[in-house]
Amino acid sequence: MKLSFRQRLFLYFALLFTAFAVGIALLEQSRESTFKTEALEEKLDIYTQIIQTTIGNTPISYDSAINSVQSFLPNDLRITIIDAHGKVQYDNMVADISKMENHANRPEIISSAQNGKGKDIRESVSNHHPYLYYAKKNGIVFIRVALPYNIQLQHFLKTDNLFLYFLFLLFVLSVFVIHRITQQFGTSIKRLRDFAVHPFDNQVSFGNDELGEIGKKISESYQQVEASKKNLLLEKQKLLQHIQISEEGICFFSASQQVEFHNGLFVQYLNQLTDKPQSNPEIILHDELFFELHQFLSTRNESYFETQIKKHGKIFSLRTTLFNDNSFEIILSDSTQQEKTKQLKLEMTGNIAHELRTPITSIRAYLETILEQPLTEERKLHFTNQAYAQTLNLSEMIKDMSILAKLEEAPQSFESERVKLEPLLQKIRSELSVELLQKDIQWDWQLPDNITIQGNLNLLTSIFRNLIENAIRYAGEHIKVHLSVFNEDSEYYYFSFYDTGIGISDETHLNRLFERFYRVQEGRTRDTGGSGLGLSIVKNAVHFHKGNITAKNRKEGGLEFIFQLHK
Repeated sequence: MKLSFRQRLFLYFALLFTAFAVGIALLEQSRESTFKTEALEEKLDIYTQIIQTTIGNTPISYDSAINSVQSFLPNDLRITIIDAHGKVQYDNMVADISKMENHANRPEIISSAQNGKGKDIRESVSNHHPYLYYAKKNGIVFIRVALPYNIQLQHFLKTDNLFLYFLFLLFVLSVFVIHRITQQFGTSIKRLRDFAVHPFDNQVSFGNDELGEIGKKISESYQQVEASKKNLLLEKQKLLQHIQISEEGICFFSASQQVEFHNGLFVQYLNQLTDKPQSNPEIILHDELFFELHQFLSTRNESYFETQIKKHGKIFSLRTTLFNDNSFEIILSDSTQQEKTKQLKLEMTGNIAHELRTPITSIRAYLETILEQPLTEERKLHFTNQAYAQTLNLSEMIKDMSILAKLEEAPQSFESERVKLEPLLQKIRSELSVELLQKDIQWDWQLPDNITIQGNLNLLTSIFRNLIENAIRYAGEHIKVHLSVFNEDSEYYYFSFYDTGIGISDETHLNRLFERFYRVQEGRTRDTGGSGLGLSIVKNAVHFHKGNITAKNRKEGGLEFIFQLHK
């Protein structure tokens, strides 16, 4: 028969308290018996001391000596004198002591010889009566006294049962109290069980005790969880519908690499890539075509992986995201058209660069002709300088457009390495030392010691070079330019680059500073030179290093750029 929780709880407490009560009773009886035995031993020890004083060290007649103190001793007290060899010298209860056995092997005599005193309860060999013996060594003899171990002595040594009666009464009362407590506790537990079995039964009620309050809170939480489950199920259905109609092939895998869900487009794209038609999405985890994916899943050093796969004239993008529970998703998308568009853009950029190089060649040829024709020196110098300046601007524009095209369309073509910023900045300052000196611009920086960035050397150079060139062209003269790292965390350095120049009076221009060919007309005209692409390159180069950049006017005057670079 299976016991209920209340019955088990009552049984556990009852057994525990029973063991506790029995332990106390046994301990008390043992202590009381020990106490009475010690009290009796003290009496017997006093009797031996009286006899010892009476007989002295050189007794002549034990009878006369012991008779002189008999009135001070109990009438039934048995007195025995035993020499060192165990031979009985005197016994007041035995007429002929010559017939008595040697007592050297008696337990009380052995204990007395070793410890000075000893005791034992047994039947006498001489008269076959049970005695409580007590022996004590006195010089060369042993004085032994004994009391008959009769009903009176047994009653004296017997423990008092009053304490047991009181303990039993307390035990019964405690069991009753435990019964009442476990009954109330069991009722509350039963209500909780009924609620767990029938959570939607409105007739399940809870008590007013603490368990009742817990039950009510659990009921409220359960209702909230049920509502959340319904909402979650609805959102899940929406997500699955979205995945089904998505233009990307999506497949979710468990931590043990079992397929949990996939849409039809995933299998369709998979069949376009593999040599044989497949209906099982798990083939992507075994086909050698996806070797890079297999390496990523085996190492799992990062949480995201992306690559391109080219097969049968198609280009597919493969993306994988690892989740916290080690499950992951794989997304296949047909990027053939996007890649074609990207290639067209690259070709268009190349064509633009080619078209720009044509007038540059013409300008240079024209300048050579001017230099060879009979013109005045003043006119020659004027046209030569103008043409050459335009040539430099066009060359710079071509270079900048090429950088922008690569940043936007082929960022993977830029190699990454550890770049030390301090030498890079010193090199830029050295190359621009003439321009800085001409406009009396003081450029300094405050950076962490040995600061390095994992990035592209040319792009990092473009960031800081374009920023300082922007300040040289537009900020004015007799100013200061300062670069600092004002904050850092585990992933980023946060930079501030500002000048103390004229700033931008109309702040509506701030949001457009990073647009291609955009120029602020007030104080920042085309006469200052430049391709108009510098800040656009800065923005894209910062994005390449997983950062963002913003511009603002400083309260103290001048323009400030705030940006971060991934370490």
